[in-house]
Amino acid sequence: MNEITMYTDGAARGNPGRGGYGVILMMGEHRKELSQGYQHTTNNRMELMAVIAGLEAMKKQGQHIKIYSDSQYVVNAVEKGWLNTWIATNFKGGKKNRDLWLRYYHLAKTQFIKFVWVRGHADNPFNNRCDELATEAADGGALLVDEGYLPE
Repeated sequence: MNEITMYTDGAARGNPGRGGYGVILMMGEHRKELSQGYQHTTNNRMELMAVIAGLEAMKKQGQHIKIYSDSQYVVNAVEKGWLNTWIATNFKGGKKNRDLWLRYYHLAKTQFIKFVWVRGHADNPFNNRCDELATEAADGGALLVDEGYLPE
């Protein structure tokens, strides 16, 4: 079984503000980096968008994917079952980022995913590289519109 390793990070300048995500996908000797910037978004949306972008890059279903993220919001929502509760209650109580969580949920059903939390801005070179990708994307040109972001 070939496991895919994915590192993800999101960033927002101002939160909300300009944002971006960075992803590193690794399997064996193969490595691919992804990033994208957005005009106006939040840090949590970019953390989640990084995971989605990585999953959308998968060419096959049924892959075993270990996702490393420094976002406790993302890791805990999945690993502690919060997302299942949010979906069962139709995101009652104003839970945010419904559009992205549902997008993630449908992608996740086609893979075998395990999340691992890593400390951000520490000594993990892959997490640090994702942070660079995310901030460079947020600071760069060709920013997309985060269609699902609704300011409070």
